[in-house]
Formats: sequence, structure tokens, C-alpha cells
Amino acid sequence: MLEARLSEAATLKRLLDAVKELVSDANFECNEEGINLQAMDNSHVALVSVKLEASGFKRYRCDRPMPLGVNLGSLTKVLKCAKDDDVCILKAADDADILSLTYEAKNSDRIAEYEMKLMDIDSDTLGIPDTEYDASVTMPSSEFSRIVRDLSQLGESVRIEVSKEGIRFVSDGEAANGNILLKQTESGKKGSSSKQEDDEDEEEEEEAKATDEEMRTRRG
Repeated sequence: MLEARLSEAATLKRLLDAVKELVSDANFECNEEGINLQAMDNSHVALVSVKLEASGFKRYRCDRPMPLGVNLGSLTKVLKCAKDDDVCILKAADDADILSLTYEAKNSDRIAEYEMKLMDIDSDTLGIPDTEYDASVTMPSSEFSRIVRDLSQLGESVRIEVSKEGIRFVSDGEAANGNILLKQTESGKKGSSSKQEDDEDEEEEEEAKATDEEMRTRRG
């Protein structure tokens, strides 16, 4: 049996808003450690991987591993019936074909119960290999979303460039083009880096060592 209690329904709402445009049907893989979702979009360009750890729930119980196949569009509609600050409770019995959702108001004066049919979805868990990226950038998701939304008015694609100066988003359209530069903050300099910067720093260190060695040789 699965029983997962979230303090706020808004958490699940935001999760679905982030993935519903890419994935229509997916399995929520539930086990004692939490709930995982992994799926590819229809064109097999984007991979969505989400993990809700058991510690993030107000209460969590999962007696055995079980998949919950759901249509994300239908689940989104059911979640719209909940207020953002409602307590959201997910329940499913072993081998059940129904997912129960209960919304409880903070002051406990309103309880709403919904049920939706589960789907039998064949899916394989994909291994995500460890990759050494040329650049790593951490930024607020709201800022990233706003930039992409603004530049999408100019063209169909956005080019992302990373340098010591910061991260630049560029869009070239038929009628107009534009770019947005986000400069690296002082606090971010410790947390983000690029391979190009590291290589340049190494080259500078090597040049400095070579110069020092040459000066010592001349003095000798």
C-alpha cells in the first residue's frame, strides 16, 4: 500500500507544470525511498527525471515497490481542484487500478476526495551516465523560464553561451534578434565554473612557471 502526504498541493502542481508539456503518460515508481518519475518526450529529445524523497513528505508509507501509471494531463486537472495550501494525500492499494487523492484544508473544515484510473505503461528505467560538462551554471528556475519565454517571441530557438563574463542567451529571428547576459555574482563564482576557464587558468599557471624558470636560468 502507498500513502504519501504532502504539506501543500502546490508542490505537486509545480512538478506537473514542469513536465506535462514534454511527457503525456508516465509511471510514478514508488518505493520505500520515495517516488521517482523518469520518461522521454515523444520525439526522444528530452529526458525527464524527477525524484521526491520520502523525507520530503509529511508522512510517507510504501510497503513494496509499485508503479503508478498516470496520464499527466488528467492528473493536472484533478490537482486544479485543490488549493495551493491544501494538504494533499495520495493513496493506492497493492495491485490497484485506482489512485486516490484527498485534499484537506489547513483548518480542517473541508475535505475533498477524488479518484483517477491508473494506466498500464511499459517503460524501462534509463541509466544516466556521469558526464563531465564543459560548463556548470546554477540559477533560479523562474529567471531561466522568464528569459526563455521572452526570447521565444523573437525566434524558435535560444542559444546559450557561457564565458568568464557570465551566461548569455541569444535568439535570432527573421524580424528581430536579441540577447540577455546574466553576469556571475560574487557568491556564484565559488559554485559555478567552466572547463574553458579551468583550462585557461592552467595555461596561465604554466606560462608563469616557465617565465620564472627562464629568469632563474638567466641569473645562473
